[in-house]
Amino acid sequence: MKEPSKISAVIITLNEEDYIEECIQSLMPVVDEVVVVDSYSTDKTKEICKNLGVEWYEHKWMGYADTKNWANYQASNDWVLAIDADEVLTPLLASSIQEAKIVGLSESKVYSFNRLNNYCGVWLKYAGWYPDVKVRLFVKNNAKWEGSVHEKLVFNRSVSQFNLKGDLLHYSIKDKEDHIARVKKYCKLENPYPNKLLAFLAATNTFIRSYILKRGFMAGRIGYQVSIISAKAKFWRGQT
Repeated sequence: MKEPSKISAVIITLNEEDYIEECIQSLMPVVDEVVVVDSYSTDKTKEICKNLGVEWYEHKWMGYADTKNWANYQASNDWVLAIDADEVLTPLLASSIQEAKIVGLSESKVYSFNRLNNYCGVWLKYAGWYPDVKVRLFVKNNAKWEGSVHEKLVFNRSVSQFNLKGDLLHYSIKDKEDHIARVKKYCKLENPYPNKLLAFLAATNTFIRSYILKRGFMAGRIGYQVSIISAKAKFWRGQT
C-alpha cells in the first residue's frame, strides 16, 4: 500500500493578524507542517504564529514570486500547499485534501481549489469571482512562482490538474475604498494601454462581461460596485 503523502503548508506574511490564526487552524488537521515566512511584521502576526507552533522564518521582502519561492524551499516535505494568510480551508476542502493525501498524491498532477471571495462582507459567486480556481497543491521541485503582478505557478514538467471538492475561503476586499486602493496600486504595476480610447473600450468590455455576461446583477448593489470598479481599473490604466 502506498504511503500517505506528507504536506507542508507555506504562508508568507506581513501584518496579517486579522485572519492568520483562522488560516493556520484550518490547515492543522490536514498538513504535517506549517511554514510561515514573515517580512518583519509589526503587529501580532509573530505572536499568533509562534503560539500555534509553526515553523517561523523572518526574511526580507523580495516581491510576491521570489518571496514565495524562497518560502517553498524552507518546507521539509516535497508537497507544498500554498495558501495566503487571509485564506481558510472549508471543512469539505480539508476533507478532500485529507482523502487525496491518504490515497497518495500523484507527482504527475497538481491540485486546484475553488476559491470563494468575500467582497465587502458578501461571499461573491457572481461577476466572474467564482469559482476562481487556483492551483495550490504541488511538488515543490517541479514548480516556481513567476510574475511581479498576479504571480502564477510555472511547472518544470508537464502535469495534469485535478480540482478538489470544497472551497478555499478568501477574505479579499474589506470595503469599497479598499477595492479602489488595490486596483490603483495594480494599475501602476501593469502595462498601461497605449491610449485612452483603448482603455475606454477595455473598460466597457469589462463592465459588460462582469455585470451582464457573468451575472454580476444577481448580486445586487455589490455586483454593480465590483463590476464598475473593475471597469474603472481598465480605464485608469490608460491614464498612467
